[in-house]
Amino acid sequence: MLEIKHLYKRYGRFLALNDVNLHVEQGELFGFVGANGAGKTTTMRICVGLLEATAGEVYIGGQDVLQSRKAMSERIGYVPDFFGVYPSFTALEYLEFFAAAYGIYGDEAKQLCLDLLKLVKLTDKANNDVNGLSRGMKQRMCLARALVHNPDILFLDEPASGLDPRARFELKEILKNLSSMGKTIVISSHILPELAEMCTSVGIIDRGHIVLKGSIDEIHRAAALSSPLLITVAEDGVDRSFEFLQEIPNVHKVTAQGNRFSVTFDGGREEENALLKRMVMADIPVYSFSRQEGSLESLFMQIVGKNKRPGGAERR
Repeated sequence: MLEIKHLYKRYGRFLALNDVNLHVEQGELFGFVGANGAGKTTTMRICVGLLEATAGEVYIGGQDVLQSRKAMSERIGYVPDFFGVYPSFTALEYLEFFAAAYGIYGDEAKQLCLDLLKLVKLTDKANNDVNGLSRGMKQRMCLARALVHNPDILFLDEPASGLDPRARFELKEILKNLSSMGKTIVISSHILPELAEMCTSVGIIDRGHIVLKGSIDEIHRAAALSSPLLITVAEDGVDRSFEFLQEIPNVHKVTAQGNRFSVTFDGGREEENALLKRMVMADIPVYSFSRQEGSLESLFMQIVGKNKRPGGAERR
């Protein structure tokens, strides 16, 4: 459904997007995650036609968005990170106003807007002034607004920002429902675990470049492999183990607490097995050898460089 190829955006000497490549399948609920300023909003604004790209291509359903923006606007729904509502409108009137912008009027528009309010669980607020709605309700109403013209793909820029836990839960349930109806959804956030709870796949962007993309299962596996190895040896093997581990190329940091080691280690299952075999062949008395339980948050922090692994070794 969405294909981004070699997308660049430059502001003077600053490169906001650096060769962004992305593919999102029809019906996916795709999570776009990155720190503030990583390039999420810039990418979305280019995709919805609000910003010019410096270079690159964007296709939705096989059509070139950058070359036919007006034609593509009917296929795209967009909920920005900051949204506004018009005063003195009820929720129903607000949606009817946007329906009119797409050439939908009268009874047809009213029924459509009532159906959308039901979809986002705001039926009982149809005649309420929009300014009196809570932030979570306004966010859901703006989602309904983005659905007025029945777009093929939805872009939501940090829609859960500032919402309380209940409002976040309600928003997630609505998005899952839309996904089950066949809508393709691209949703951004700076919190990886939040997106992992509802998305089918995730892409992580850092400094304008996508550094990791995969299904939720693949992201969880990457989180597991990014966690340190926990190794316990016999008391009389501590010194030998410490020196041995420091010589392993895949090892970046060794921390010892008594006879237990926490080892920052690059490598998958095969490399882990090879390390264990080398330790056994070196007559190191290994009592236990395992990965610490993976954390999505720690994976994200490592990837975006806010939790860089220091070199060398530590001993306590």
